[in-house]
Amino acid sequence: MPEWVAYVIYGVVGLFALCTLIGTFFTVPQQRVAIVTRFGKFVRVASAGLNLKFPWIDSVAGKLNLQVNELKVEVETKTSDNVFVKLIIAVQYFVLEARVYEAYYKLRDANKQITSFVYDVVRARVPKMKLDDVFEKKDEIADAVKAELAEIMDDFGYGILKAPVTDIDPDAKVKTAMNEINAAQRERVAAAERGEADKILQVKRAEAEAESKKLQGEGIANQRKAIVNGLRESVEAFTQSVDGTTAKDVMQLVLMTQYFDTLKDIGASAKTSAVFVPHSPGALSDLSSQMRDAVIAGNQVVGAPNAPAAAPKKKCDGGCGGSSAG
Repeated sequence: MPEWVAYVIYGVVGLFALCTLIGTFFTVPQQRVAIVTRFGKFVRVASAGLNLKFPWIDSVAGKLNLQVNELKVEVETKTSDNVFVKLIIAVQYFVLEARVYEAYYKLRDANKQITSFVYDVVRARVPKMKLDDVFEKKDEIADAVKAELAEIMDDFGYGILKAPVTDIDPDAKVKTAMNEINAAQRERVAAAERGEADKILQVKRAEAEAESKKLQGEGIANQRKAIVNGLRESVEAFTQSVDGTTAKDVMQLVLMTQYFDTLKDIGASAKTSAVFVPHSPGALSDLSSQMRDAVIAGNQVVGAPNAPAAAPKKKCDGGCGGSSAG
């Protein structure tokens, strides 16, 4: 046998041995499993780590990820009040480690299968709700999707962790209308609060004004009381000091004094607007007589309420301007 032929044989045997050795060992990453087949038939599931198989006979058909995956499904449907809305369901699923065979061989495309079931559940439930209820009961929709998927996908070797509704997107015109309604409601509440505040201010203002009027009235009453007491003391002191004076004379003097004081105050102020009626200082005695007559007439009315008092007759000192028949 030629020497080169021996080298070729040794090389082929060594290459075969190396390939056999390489084909005997294989590794599987963490959180993954490998499907081992023999001539195309399922043999076993290889877990993470270093594994052995029969070289040239067994092969690794594929690997499955045991981590939790997320699939976002966008579903467009209509509510019971005829509003089209888009819902995004984030389905979080994973392969059941004990059901790897079913997960690998029963489903060709798990994502398409999950999407179909999500469409079926959402479009069976949302059309029975109003748009406001969809927002309020989105957790119920998520629980319904999860329960339905968990029951169905368990037969295919998949578990459902959660299926939350991550977004609810109505039609643009509907969102604009909802924002306008919300703004109008808030404006109505604000108007009611402003009205209540104005009411409180008006009530407090009225209470303050009433209290002010009350205090002013009490002040005027106290002022008048003090004036009356002062006049009474002045009249008594004047009549005791000056012989022959009467209360009538003192009152006329006081009126005269106040009269000139008033004229003085009016003349001293540059901004006073006053209308003077022609009169003379001597008219003050007539004013005093009128006040006295009014007091007497009032006393007579109080004494005889059912009989009006007769007007007092005026004395004529030398004739009243007419002649009487004898």
